[in-house]
Amino acid sequence: VQLQASGGGLVQAGGSLRLSCVASGRTRIDYGLGWFRQAPGREREVVAAINWSGGTTYYADSVKGRFTASRDIAKNTMYLQMNSLKPEDTAVYFCAASSKTGVVIYRSGYDYWGQGTQVTVSS
Repeated sequence: VQLQASGGGLVQAGGSLRLSCVASGRTRIDYGLGWFRQAPGREREVVAAINWSGGTTYYADSVKGRFTASRDIAKNTMYLQMNSLKPEDTAVYFCAASSKTGVVIYRSGYDYWGQGTQVTVSS
């Protein structure tokens, strides 16, 4: 399975971005999916996770109410809508897929990773 993330960029504080992650290769519809981010000098952390159907989601406290994860099974694509962005959201964002069907919030639970897309929020 290959994951390709896109949609990052430079935005002012308070702005919005939508990240996309397209899966290709030996994909299955029952993967759990997640978004992680890694800022310079910091550990990679979970931002959001979504189960295989898209019906259950998890959000880190730092993004709850501002970010929304979703997926389009027919397009093998998942999204992360990011609103009210803050400078502390600046990081490289990664998408990931897990062979587990539920919501997976631990990095070790993911089997496949995208290459990352840079999000920079200016103050």
